[in-house]
Amino acid sequence: MASIREMRNRIRSVKNLAQVTKALETVSASKVRRAIAAYSQTRPYAEKAWKLLLHLARQPGAESLHPLLTQRAGNGPVLVILVSSDRGLAGAYNVNIMRHTLQVFRDFDAPVSYVAVGKKGAAMLSRRRRSVVAEFVDLPATPRFVDCAPIGQMAIDEFLAGHYDQVYIAYTEFISMLRQEPQVRKLLPLEPKIVPMDVHSPEATHPTHAVFTYEPGHTEILNEILPRFTSLQIYRAILSAIASEHAARMVAMRNATENARELIAALQLDYNKARQQAITSDMLDISAGAEALAQNLAEAAR
Repeated sequence: MASIREMRNRIRSVKNLAQVTKALETVSASKVRRAIAAYSQTRPYAEKAWKLLLHLARQPGAESLHPLLTQRAGNGPVLVILVSSDRGLAGAYNVNIMRHTLQVFRDFDAPVSYVAVGKKGAAMLSRRRRSVVAEFVDLPATPRFVDCAPIGQMAIDEFLAGHYDQVYIAYTEFISMLRQEPQVRKLLPLEPKIVPMDVHSPEATHPTHAVFTYEPGHTEILNEILPRFTSLQIYRAILSAIASEHAARMVAMRNATENARELIAALQLDYNKARQQAITSDMLDISAGAEALAQNLAEAAR
C-alpha cells in the first residue's frame, strides 16, 4: 500500500492535471466559436456562386465549357485531400476521419493517393504505408482563404494535368458541439447537380427564374469562378474540420476533468482512511506504551 506522502503527492498531481484539462476545455470552447463564425461568413458567397454554377450547368453542352466540369471515362488515379489536426488531445477525432476515409476507398479499383492536411493525418497515413504526395501542416489557428488556396490550386493543377481523374476531400463536418461526422465529398470534376456542403438554401439549390447576362461570356466566367469555388469548398471543409476538432477537444477535456475529479475523490477517501489508520495505530502504540510504563512503575513501587 502506498504511503501517506505518496498518496498526498498523487492527489496534488491529479489536481494539477485537472486544472490543465479545465483550461484546455475553456480555450477550445472559445476557439470553436471563432471557427463557426468564420465558417458562417463564407456561406453568402458560396450560395451565390452555386446559384451561378447551377444556371450555367443547365446550358446546352455545359460539360464542354470547362475541363473542371468534364467527366472522364475509365478508372483513373484518385486524389484524396484528408483534413486532420496538427495536435492531439481531441479524443477519437483523428482516428474517426482516418478510419472512415480508408473504409470508403478500400474497395476502389483505381490507385488512391493522399494530400495530408494536418500532422496527425500525415503520420497515420505514413504508418499505414499509403501514398502521400503532399503535406500541409501548421496552418494558422483561424486560417484565411489565402492560407488554404495553395491546397485547392494543387488539386486543380493535378486534375487538369491528367494525373488524377477524380479528386475527393475527406473532413469532419461540424453539426453541433456534441456531434461531428466524418464526410467524404467529391471535388473534381464538379457536378452541379450535387449540393456542396452547407449550401442548402432554396435560392441556391432550386431552379431560378432570374435572367443572367454574362460578360464577357460563359467560358471566361467559368475560368474565373470554378477554380475559386473549388478552393472555397476546401477552405470551408477545413474550417468545419477545425470547428469539429475544437469541439471534440472540448468534450474530451471536459470528460478528462470529470474523471480527474472522480479520481481525486477516490484518492482522498483512501488517503483519509490511511491517515485515520495511522492515527489509530499511533494511539494504540501510545496507549500500550502508557500501560507498560504504568506496570513498570507499579512493580518498582513494590
